[in-house]
Amino acid sequence: MIIAIDFDGTIVENKFPEIGTLLPKAKEVINSLYDTGHYIIIWTCRCDLHLTSAVNFLLNNDIKFHRINDNEPTNTAKYNSNSRKVYAHMYIDDKNVGGFPGWNKCKEEIERVEAEYNNLKK
Repeated sequence: MIIAIDFDGTIVENKFPEIGTLLPKAKEVINSLYDTGHYIIIWTCRCDLHLTSAVNFLLNNDIKFHRINDNEPTNTAKYNSNSRKVYAHMYIDDKNVGGFPGWNKCKEEIERVEAEYNNLKK
């Protein structure tokens, strides 16, 4: 599955324009999702030097991802568009209805949705 993950307030504490501390379990869950074959897109409003700082933070903390604010290439080709809103099967964001539930709950929900998604592909 393609999973879009917000940066501020989801991976790190929201201290924009600074970078907050890494949230508990963020690195472990994101890297686990990446390692099990999910396509990880970091989805953020940061731009210019603030975006560079976020990318450097991810790289320096060995947090795995495929793209930032950019669609997975086969979807870009399929729809002949690289829309501003990235296409994903799931979006993880602290601004969702109910707020950010924490990484353990996110992992549980992703596993539940993934099972349903895989059953639909059969």
